[in-house]
Amino acid sequence: MTATDTALTGLAQGWCALSLLHSRIETHIERALQSGHDLSVREYSLLDVLSRQHDGEGGHLQMKQVADAVVLSQSATTRLVTRLEDRGLLVRYLCPTDRRGIYTNVSEEGLELVARARPTNDAALREALDEAAKLPELAPLVRTVEARGTSA
Repeated sequence: MTATDTALTGLAQGWCALSLLHSRIETHIERALQSGHDLSVREYSLLDVLSRQHDGEGGHLQMKQVADAVVLSQSATTRLVTRLEDRGLLVRYLCPTDRRGIYTNVSEEGLELVARARPTNDAALREALDEAAKLPELAPLVRTVEARGTSA
C-alpha cells in the first residue's frame, strides 16, 4: 500500500474530519463552561466522572483510572486534581485497605458546581453538534455520535 492509495487517503480524510469535529465541540463547550462556571472542559470532565462514583467498596477510582477516564497522562491528571483541590472542589485521601492507593472525591462544593455546569455542558454539546451537522464532511460523524447516544 502506498501513500496515494485510495483506502489510505480515505482513512486520513476520515481521521481529519473526526479531529475537526472533536476540536469544534471541545472549543464550543470550553467557551460555555469558562464563561458560565469558570471551568475548563478537562476540569468539568474530571468533576463529572468523579461525581458519578458512589460511596462504598469499589465506588471510587484510583488516580490511574481517573487519568484514563479523562484521557490525560497521570502527571497531567495529578496537576488537574491539585488545581481543583486548591479550589476546594476535590479532596484526596488514602485508600483505607491499601495505604499506597490514593483516591479522589468531589467535595460538596464540587458536586454543586458540576450540577450547575452539567446543563451548560449538555446545551453546548447539542449546539456544537447541530452546527457541525450543517457541514457535509461532519454530518455523518454527528449522526454516528447521536446514534451512539441513543443506544447507550
